Amino acid sequence: MNLTARILIGMVSGLLLGLLIQQIGFSEEDWLGWFFVNGVMDAGGQIFIRSLMLMVVPLVFVSLVCGAASLGNTGSMGRLGGKALGLYLLTTALAVTIALVVALVVSPGEGAEAGAAAAEFEAREVPSVKDTLVNIVPTNPVAAMAEGKMLQIILFALLLGVAFSHAGAAGARISSFFSDVNEVLMKLITMLIQLAPYGVFCLMTELFATIAFEEIYKLIYYFLTVVAALLIHVTVVYPLILTVFARVNVVTFFSKMREPMLVAFSTSSSGATLPVTLRTVKHRIGVKNEVASFAVPLGATINMDGTAIMQGVATVFIAQFYGIDLAVGDYLNVILIATLASVGTAAVPGVGLIMLTMVLAQVGLPEEGIMLIIGVDRLLDMMRTAVNVAGDGMVATTVARSEDQLDMEVFNDPEAGRVFESQ
Repeated sequence: MNLTARILIGMVSGLLLGLLIQQIGFSEEDWLGWFFVNGVMDAGGQIFIRSLMLMVVPLVFVSLVCGAASLGNTGSMGRLGGKALGLYLLTTALAVTIALVVALVVSPGEGAEAGAAAAEFEAREVPSVKDTLVNIVPTNPVAAMAEGKMLQIILFALLLGVAFSHAGAAGARISSFFSDVNEVLMKLITMLIQLAPYGVFCLMTELFATIAFEEIYKLIYYFLTVVAALLIHVTVVYPLILTVFARVNVVTFFSKMREPMLVAFSTSSSGATLPVTLRTVKHRIGVKNEVASFAVPLGATINMDGTAIMQGVATVFIAQFYGIDLAVGDYLNVILIATLASVGTAAVPGVGLIMLTMVLAQVGLPEEGIMLIIGVDRLLDMMRTAVNVAGDGMVATTVARSEDQLDMEVFNDPEAGRVFESQ
C-alpha cells in the first residue's frame, strides 16, 4: 500500500474516532478519556510534528548550499530568485483578490452571530520595513539555525554555496561532502515519513475530539466562503500557471503533491511539512536540486496564499458584521498590504494574525473583529496550509521548467520517488 493511501486511512480513522469521542463526551473528571485525548493522542501528534521539524534546518541549509554551489558559476541565481519571488507575490495578490470578490458576492458577515471564541487575541507589534530587512542578515548563523530563523538561514546558505563555487579545489571537495550529506538527509526523511499515517491519526483524533462545532455553525457562511476561495485558487490559478508557463500535466502534478498536501493539512504547518515537500518536489516531480533547494524553502517562509485568502474574506466579514462600508480604494489597499506583508512578516511568529491586524488597521476596521473568527480558524488553517504547500510545489515546478531544470522523465513516471510500506 502506498504512503498516500495509508495517510488517508489514518486521517479518516482519526476523524471518525475523534467524532465518536466527542459524541460520548469526556472531561478532566473522566481521567481515562482525558488521558487518551490530551495525553496519548496529543503526544503522538506532537512527536510526529517534531520528527519533521528536526529535519527542517539541516535539510534547508545543506540542500541550499549544494544548490547555490551549483549555480554560483552560472550567474543564474539572481534570475532564478527573481522568478520565484515574483511568482509567489503574484499568486498571493491573486489569492486575496479572489477572496475579496467571493466574499463580496456571498456577503458572509450579514446576519452572522458572534462566536464565543475560547482563545483571546492580543495584537503583537508589527515590525517596520527597516527592521524586517535588517533582520534578514544574520549576525550569528549558528544562533539563526538554533532559533529556526529561516530567512537568515537561507541567506547564509546561499552566500556559503556561492563561496564554495569560487573556492576552486577546496570548494569542490567541501561541496562534494555536502552533496553526500544531502543524500543521507533525504534517506532520513524517507524513513521518518513512514510515521506519517500514525502521526496523522493522532492529530486528527485529538482535533475532532476537541473542536467546537457550534462555532462553525455560527460562522458557517464565513467558513464556506473561505473554503470556496481556497478551492478556486487551487483549482483555477495553480492549474492555469502550470499549463501556460510550466506546460506540464496538471493532474500528474497534483497526484504527486498529494502526500505533502495531506501532511500539511494534518499538521497545519508549512514549516513542518517542508522536508516532505522538498523530497516530493525533487524525487517525485523531478525538479533539480538547484531550483528546489531555493524555491521550496523560500515558499515555506514567504508563500501566504492561503493566509491571504483568509485575510480577504475576514476583512469583508468583519466590515459587514460591524456595518462598516469599505470603498474600492480600501479593497485595493487590502490587496497591496496582504501581498507585501507576506514577505515583510515572514520571520515573525503568528504571522497570519499579525498580517490580518495590519490589514484591519489600514482600512479602519476594529482589531477586536479577529475574535469573531478565531473559533473556526483551526480547521481553516489546515486547509490554507495545504494550499500554501501546493503553491510551493507549483512555483518550484514552473521556475524549474523555465530554467530547463525539470526532469520530465521523472515527472511523467507515476512510480518515481514513491514511498512504499516496508515488506
